[in-house]
Parts: sequence; C-alpha cells; structure tokens
Amino acid sequence: MHRAWSMLVVSIVIVGAFAPITAVGAAAGNGVVSAEPSSEGDCQYPITETDGTGTEVTLEEAPETVVTLNPSLAQTMWEIGAEERVIGLTSHAENLEGAENRTSVSTDDATIDPEIVVDLDADLVLATSSQYVTEEMIETLRESGQTVYYFPAAESIDDVRERTHLVGSLVDECAGATETVDWMDEELEVVNEAVEGEDRPDVLYTFFGFTAGEGTFINELIEAGGGTNVAAEAGIDGYQEPDAETVVDANPEWLVLNTNSPDVPETPAYEATAAVQNDRTLIVDINHLNRPGPRIVHAITAFAEAFHPDAYAEAGVSDDSSQSADGSERSETTDEVPGFGVGLTTVAVSLAVLSLATLSRIRHGHDRS
Repeated sequence: MHRAWSMLVVSIVIVGAFAPITAVGAAAGNGVVSAEPSSEGDCQYPITETDGTGTEVTLEEAPETVVTLNPSLAQTMWEIGAEERVIGLTSHAENLEGAENRTSVSTDDATIDPEIVVDLDADLVLATSSQYVTEEMIETLRESGQTVYYFPAAESIDDVRERTHLVGSLVDECAGATETVDWMDEELEVVNEAVEGEDRPDVLYTFFGFTAGEGTFINELIEAGGGTNVAAEAGIDGYQEPDAETVVDANPEWLVLNTNSPDVPETPAYEATAAVQNDRTLIVDINHLNRPGPRIVHAITAFAEAFHPDAYAEAGVSDDSSQSADGSERSETTDEVPGFGVGLTTVAVSLAVLSLATLSRIRHGHDRS
C-alpha cells in the first residue's frame, strides 16, 4: 500500500510541476520582463509587459477587477492592498480574510473551471504555471477574450520580490508592492544578521515520508533560515522519498515538518536521528512553505528562530509575524498540501482517494490548485 502511494506521488512530480522554469525577472529574450516601480511608487498606464508565454500584455488603464488562478497570487494581492479588486480565486485561496465573498473558479475536485473565469469577465486574470494552469488553458482564456498575464513558477526569494513588484505594477498598487517588498527585506535582513557566521545545523524536511532536495523552493527557504538541507547535500534532486540509509547517514540535527504532515515517520531510521533523540522537530505553517508569496518570510524566520534562537533574539526582532506589511492582522487556515507546491494538491487528493477506494480506498491525500 505504501509503495503504491509512493509511486503515485512520484508520478505526479515527474509530470513536471516542479520542472525548472525561467524565473520572473529574466531577460526579455526568455519571455519575461520585470517591472520596476517609480521612485514614488506610482503606477503608470498604459503598461505593456511580456509574460511567461512570450505574449505582450497591455493594460490601457488600471484594472478594476482581477481573477487569480493560484493561491500565491491571491496572497500577493492581499499583501499589497489590492484584495478589493479580486472578484474570483481558487478554492485553496479561501483561507484569506474575506475570500468567502469572492467567486470560486474551482471545480468540485479543485481544478480550475475556465468557463467560470470567462463568465466573471475580469479586467485582468493573473495566473502562475502549475499542474492545472497550463499555457493551453491560458490560450483558451485568451481566445475567449480574457486579458491574462501568465507567470512562470517562482523558484527563489528573488522571484517572489520581483513578482510582487510586477503584480503591483499591473494592478495599480505599486506603492503597496514596494511597501510589501520593503517589509520582506527588513524581516530577512534580521534573519541574515542573526545567521551570519553561525554554525548551520543539518536539517531534513519530511512530509508523508518525502523530502525536498536541490532545486526546490523549500531548499532555498531552509538555507535562508540558517540551516543546511541534508537532502540536497545527499544529492537528492527535487521531491523524493529518501531511503533509510540516506536518513541515517545524514543524521539531521533538526527535522522540519508542516501542519499538513506534522508527524515524524515511524521508522527506525528517523527514530535514530539526532533530531528525534534530542526532540528537535519544527512544525511550520504549510501556507508559509508552499505559497511562493510574501509570507514565505514567516517560514524563514521560523527556521532562524528555531535553529539560532540566541542569535535571532540578539538581532533585535520584534515579533510581528502575524502582521502584514501594512501592520494589519493576517487571517488564514492551513489547507495547503505539503511540499509539492501549487497545483499538485488536487492530483494528490484525487489519487489518494482513488487509492483508498481500491484497497479499502487506500488513503486520503491533499488538495490544491
């Protein structure tokens, strides 16, 4: 049963949801350009930007209505103060405060229904590459008269910064975007100061028996938070299930888990690690790990505070982790899927439910798009 589940998850990853994609802010020759806000934070129209499909997207004036096709983009709209423009979002962005008042563009199985998007007829549709947001879907929406800006999948903290600026430029919230990125940079500077020169503990991220290795967003977050990702050090690429020998040889000092998979795997290999022996496990909010938006800052600071508590305290931290860049309170639930990122949750749910149905319908899974 476990092996069947493993094969299902691995097959999802192979489909390519985490295949390397050109980062936001790459040269125009790669199909993407990065918007730079003016020094005053004022947006200017008309605006033309080239998106991830190589299409020039022009907005003659600021969009009054926006649909987001990914939770990370919805989160970004909320963070920069543009949430009132959002009239449609996916079911997995419903953790955001007030999202229940927007139209869900998701189907019952959490995929995206293009017909709902078209019916909303927003001034702008924001989309990010994922398992269910493909270039083919974008073309379908454009053929139906929708103005769509399509982002490649974010793979770094810099991608998140640049995407935040670009979203702000597109939706007339340049000042809010600048404020948000400044807030991110201030928080991350505290982390940088805290972890600089410190000995980095060996860290292993585990979710449902899998881990995140080289080339993953999680890897960069762990490193930014002052840890060494032993999965990457062991040569694991992407998202894989480490064997017992790898876990034992790595002998992590810390185990990181998420709120959707908060339990340490019950295997002799994990039980023998220094992390378990010394009770050093850290459970991080899945919404801060899996959504490449501004709130990744909270995952990074959680790492720094756990791995380097004294240095982090000495860095002069004010505990504002529950606040947005503008100081307002955040409200969210933890309905995300561990590790795989936007777009894989729905498949995992469907496959897990299908598996559960076949061997006593083996097991339940996740959801997200």
